[in-house]
Amino acid sequence: AKGAFMVVDCGTIASTLIESELFGHEKGSFTGAVARRPGAFELANGGTVFLDEIGELTLDLQPKLLRVLEGKEIRRIGSSETRKVDVRIIAATNRDLRAEVEKGTFREDLFFRLSVIQVRTPSLRDRKEDIPLLLDAFLARTLEQMGAPPTAKRLSEEAVQSLVMHDWPGNVRELRNVVE
Repeated sequence: AKGAFMVVDCGTIASTLIESELFGHEKGSFTGAVARRPGAFELANGGTVFLDEIGELTLDLQPKLLRVLEGKEIRRIGSSETRKVDVRIIAATNRDLRAEVEKGTFREDLFFRLSVIQVRTPSLRDRKEDIPLLLDAFLARTLEQMGAPPTAKRLSEEAVQSLVMHDWPGNVRELRNVVE
């Protein structure tokens, strides 16, 4: 719990760079590799790697990730040396990975390796009782970022009720943006 927490957003990193982000690289291993660089797994050794949007990971990288999960070791791009890593993996996606497996776009063995414990988060429209609590938290954070005292503004009860009644197709991110 006290180890490093490394976040890798598999959906925003170019497919040509994701392997380097995860496993690191050696100086000169590819154009632009001007220095040795450890990847997320190495940096999180003794901690946690959060693989956000794991469903976006390309098929060619999935066996490499599976090898790390199974063997608990990584090899930087351009290196022949393997390094042991002890990391906890958390993966998230908005895709139905079981359907992706059936379509052939996600490896079944990786799916089972990642699916040790599944936590399904219901959409915001299915847990409207959370909205007032989220509103308070987002408003406090927004006011702090603006340098305003946390008690500077409160939402009226009418505003809260209006926001509770909204369908929130964009989920929590949409709610946060509305508050901001």
